[in-house]
Amino acid sequence: MIESIGRVCYKSNDKITQDGESAKKFVTTLIKSKHEAMLEHSCLSVLFTVDRGVSHEQVRHRIASFAQESTRYCNYGKDKFGKEINVIDLEPGIRNDPGMQKLLEVDIANIMNEWLCAMEDAERHYMKMIDLGATPQIARSVLPQSTKTEITITANYREWRHFFKLRAVGATGKPHPQMVEVAEPLLCEVSKRIPIVFDDIIGELYGQV
Repeated sequence: MIESIGRVCYKSNDKITQDGESAKKFVTTLIKSKHEAMLEHSCLSVLFTVDRGVSHEQVRHRIASFAQESTRYCNYGKDKFGKEINVIDLEPGIRNDPGMQKLLEVDIANIMNEWLCAMEDAERHYMKMIDLGATPQIARSVLPQSTKTEITITANYREWRHFFKLRAVGATGKPHPQMVEVAEPLLCEVSKRIPIVFDDIIGELYGQV
């Protein structure tokens, strides 16, 4: 589709081949020449399960559409949510944080213990507020950044390229380790499913370009 749309610019539809090889060459040329506007004609929707802190970074990608689990309307004190709040495990983020690589195992264990205590406290206060009659949109004020959220992001391929450059490769600095947890495997997956469009970014990630 990208090829057929892009070739409108050059009136070169006669060069399209049915085996897809012309599309691969054409899209590769578009990317190398920075003519990425043509990539905006295709889009991708992805459902993420992350913590609230990561989702706050994701929604900064303004050329995208979002649908996110609402803490205003989701009452975690109800049976459908197991009468509990769910949080995203912090330990993988700790171990992937460059600034914490030199910590001893006992230090990591102590940090995790503090985090777990904070999560339990937040859950207890949330449930107590609900029991006292607070609405979910009021009780959510005590929910931690680690609260699990589901968010669907729909964006065109050009914006996804921008997303991966920032959030997986770290083009403008080191991305948050918990963002890398979801961005890097997603990049690897879409590069398998969508030929050419993300190959150069994969190369950047693994030092191949």
